[in-house]
Amino acid sequence: MADQESTKLPEARRVTRLIRLKEVQHRVGLGRSTIYRWMAEGKFPKPVQLGGYAVAWAQEDIDLWIAQHAQSST
Repeated sequence: MADQESTKLPEARRVTRLIRLKEVQHRVGLGRSTIYRWMAEGKFPKPVQLGGYAVAWAQEDIDLWIAQHAQSST
């Protein structure tokens, strides 16, 4: 039993890249005002607070949002 526990590998940590507003705007093709309005309406992913007024979005959240909107527009 102790042998099984010692052979377990630690869980892989999922690391995501954080992207700032300029890159988010470029990727989704939306302006700052639209992004923040849609966030307030629950139509766009919320950012991660980095400290002070600095925020960034998880790249995988933005990629998922883009993929979902690409499917709904076809």
